[in-house]
Amino acid sequence: MASPPPPPFSCFLCLLWLSMISLAIVSTNATPPKKPIDVPFHKNYVPTWAYDHIRYFNGGKEIQLVLDKSTGTGFQSKGSYLFGHFSMQIKLVPGDSAGTVTAFYLSSQNSEHDEIDFEFLGNRTGQPYIVQTNVFTGGKGDREQRHYLWFDPTKDYHSYSILWNMYQIVFFVDDVPIRMFKNSKELGVRYPFNQPMKLYSSLWNADDWATRGGLEKTDWSKAPFVASYRGFHIDGCEASVEAKFCATQGMRWWDQKDFQDLDGWQYRRLQWVHNKYTIYNYCNDRSRYPTLPPECHRDRDI
Repeated sequence: MASPPPPPFSCFLCLLWLSMISLAIVSTNATPPKKPIDVPFHKNYVPTWAYDHIRYFNGGKEIQLVLDKSTGTGFQSKGSYLFGHFSMQIKLVPGDSAGTVTAFYLSSQNSEHDEIDFEFLGNRTGQPYIVQTNVFTGGKGDREQRHYLWFDPTKDYHSYSILWNMYQIVFFVDDVPIRMFKNSKELGVRYPFNQPMKLYSSLWNADDWATRGGLEKTDWSKAPFVASYRGFHIDGCEASVEAKFCATQGMRWWDQKDFQDLDGWQYRRLQWVHNKYTIYNYCNDRSRYPTLPPECHRDRDI
């Protein structure tokens, strides 16, 4: 039987063209942060207050923070870190959680503090949770963004992560970037780069501001309020509180080129979040900032 004729030269060009497109697609796909490693609570964290309001399950692989009328509670990392990837799986307070705040954040230890915040603002039953993020540099904050989520964060665990390096801070929800804060030192904007930070989480009553600006108060008849945690992942450059650098700084995976900026896919996901789920962005608040903050001119997530 005769062999079939070779495909026309134009088909070879088609195949080559399709191959180049495939390679381009692969090359522009997101390089996600490394997959978090689930570890027990005690490996990376210690309680900070109201120890009796922390419940432990499954050998410390899962914990619950409890808030009642007497007190809330919280925990902090054992180490301090300069840059890294920090992730927590959280199931937020269900039902009527108005007035409560569940926080997960990085913070330095001095008066001109740096801080990188996730704050989850409780709701009245049936209303959506609000996720507030903020970045403090040299003691200056007031960079709030607020988003709704595209799922019910009380029904199951979801991952909330912070990627922090010399180039950018990125807030992720289930690997979807919801906010980016670029290093804009050339614009005169301070950036957290020389103060080690510890990680903290807490569940507390903030009904003076948390829900509808303090109009909705905590209904203590619904107490205790419970937030659940697991994962406890830390992959950071550990330093003493006084150190301005650590031995592996610049050599870890998060320092490499792939993580110096978001790529096209990540920017599209970020834009999707901001188009559909952003309810407040300080960069758009002209009554509060008649002159646009310098970093808002360059960040692509306005």
